[in-house]
Amino acid sequence: MEKKKGLVLVYTGKGKGKTTAALGLALRAIGHGARVFMVQFKKGDPNYGEIQAIRKYLPNFTVYQAGKNKMCKGVLKDDDPAVTQEGFQTGKEALFSGQYDLCIFDEINVVMDYGLLPVADVLAMLAERPSHVDVIFTGRNAPREIIEVADLVSEVKEIKHHLKNGIKARAGMEF
Repeated sequence: MEKKKGLVLVYTGKGKGKTTAALGLALRAIGHGARVFMVQFKKGDPNYGEIQAIRKYLPNFTVYQAGKNKMCKGVLKDDDPAVTQEGFQTGKEALFSGQYDLCIFDEINVVMDYGLLPVADVLAMLAERPSHVDVIFTGRNAPREIIEVADLVSEVKEIKHHLKNGIKARAGMEF
């Protein structure tokens, strides 16, 4: 896939669809011959629909899950900082490997916001990355410093959500 300058894209906000937006862009990139890597922080369930589809249909898309995916009263529990660091190191190695055109750091904004990953480490990675690789960061509460260095920032705003009306999370919709 021909590239001039790799872009940094950020999908943040309280609405549903940040990971979905990143996956849509990944699908588009793969359609043009790109190779994609995604590390998912705070997610560890191999039965998510996107993980199943990627492994079954998208050989140019590699996924690494760096999380325990444990819920407590509807909120994801914090992972051990070592789990986050391992995921970050794996994502960073993929970014620098020369094997990928697009690297997605799913929910990285959340782990930075929770203090599990220093923003300075992420900024250093971006500053040193190969210039042709596109990078996507997803998750609520993107740090101001990340927003400043990004080429595109989209905020997903919730206006209405079916979960608030008692409709349970569905396979194929939420996971």
